[in-house]
Amino acid sequence: MEITNFITAKEYLGMRESVGWSVFPEEEAQMGLNNSYVVCIRDNDKPAAMGRIVWDHGYAVLIADVIVAPEYQGRGLGRLVMETIMNYIKEQLKPGYRIMVSLLAAHGKEDFYKKFGFIERPNESFGPGMHQWLEN
Repeated sequence: MEITNFITAKEYLGMRESVGWSVFPEEEAQMGLNNSYVVCIRDNDKPAAMGRIVWDHGYAVLIADVIVAPEYQGRGLGRLVMETIMNYIKEQLKPGYRIMVSLLAAHGKEDFYKKFGFIERPNESFGPGMHQWLEN
């Protein structure tokens, strides 16, 4: 296994499809990847797991995807992707800086992300996370 910072749009869409997530036009996927920091774990050059972040390079970071191909699940690759992403973000911190790292957990995956210090919303301090899809 090898950790890289590259995945093609076609591979990315294949990873999304393998776990039952929606797919996009390849051009749209490529634009998203171009504006992301990507971690891809490869097995003989085939993507086995990946994650990506979208960051304003100020205080806001979104972990947009963490995907482990079904045939590689249960091997700790999701943990490795998250450790690599979180270490990268922490390395960017300058003295006095604070970075808010957000994500939208797939249903049932909340406990996985709690291991990395994420908290569930809503709680006594924060309302629920929200999102919407726009389509044309």
